[in-house]
Amino acid sequence: MRWTSQSTTAPAGDLQIPGLLQTTRTPDFAGVRFHEVRAKSALNKVPTRSAMPFPWTVNPYRGCSHACVYCFARNTHTYLDLDSGEDFDRELVVKVNIADVLRAEVSRPSWRREHVALGTNTDPYQRAEGRYRLMPGIVEALADSGTPLSILTKGTLLRRDLPLLRTAADAVPVDLAMSIAVYDDALQDSLEPGTPTTAARLATVRAAADLGFRVRVFLMPVLPYLTDSTDRLDDALRRIKDAGADSVVYGALHLRPGAREWFFRWLDEHRPDLRSAYEGMYARSAYAPRAYRRMLAQRLGPLLQRWGLAAQHDDDHGSAPATASGTRVARGPRLAPGATAAARSSAQADQEQPALF
Repeated sequence: MRWTSQSTTAPAGDLQIPGLLQTTRTPDFAGVRFHEVRAKSALNKVPTRSAMPFPWTVNPYRGCSHACVYCFARNTHTYLDLDSGEDFDRELVVKVNIADVLRAEVSRPSWRREHVALGTNTDPYQRAEGRYRLMPGIVEALADSGTPLSILTKGTLLRRDLPLLRTAADAVPVDLAMSIAVYDDALQDSLEPGTPTTAARLATVRAAADLGFRVRVFLMPVLPYLTDSTDRLDDALRRIKDAGADSVVYGALHLRPGAREWFFRWLDEHRPDLRSAYEGMYARSAYAPRAYRRMLAQRLGPLLQRWGLAAQHDDDHGSAPATASGTRVARGPRLAPGATAAARSSAQADQEQPALF
């Protein structure tokens, strides 16, 4: 068995993690600890004050081994008395019973089969999914209950479940989106050291498109002075188009607490020449200045037209098509416009939103 060399310890006494069963290490994940918990609930209700276009989320993991230095969700780890830096990357909480709990919740007579979004906080197809295989049970529970779903991921493990998702899409609306922010291999490896390569993610887009999914690519975050030149953006859109994506969501970097400190540490190590520029841009807000966002939209406009890609700027809060729960879905080889709910989730990021667990 692949995991026979793992070591298991009793729950760490200094960690305040509800439902903690055990803490596990394995040589296949050097430096990573898995904190396996028994969740009491799977569905998370989106607060009514939120502008999110879906009412429910499911997050099988907390923390993320993708280790993206800019990840907005980093600060959520502090709620567990863990830090938003290395702990977020290496101390992963796994809700081992989430599929069973979810199936029970969506089987209740009171369940209204409202849209459920996956990937709103941490990635459901991060490397840990290869070990725990939680997503097939989640997808099956939602599809069997007639519940629409959307997935936003950077993980190529999505490819494993494409046949299952194709079957699910015959029963319910299924929206898929792939996040691909960086198209320079060296920069991607530095900023997102735990993610699959850009080429591998584009190949996953192609695999999903070949099965009939209209996949949306999140060209987010666009990083000032690093990935926002006309040449870099043009190359990114060309590759997105070649991969068979249906549309693009784009937006400038957000630097919220937790992510801000970790990103500036990265700047100090890799690009100290840009620190003062970033300090100026993000001195008063977690968001890039409005003038920069307008410039980015103007720069991308002709390029999007050139490559024939529909697009949504993350400032265009009301411009996206209807969410999957409100979209008429064609049965057969073509699906509803991809990842609409997930796309609009990101579009709302310019308004401070609570973390969705």
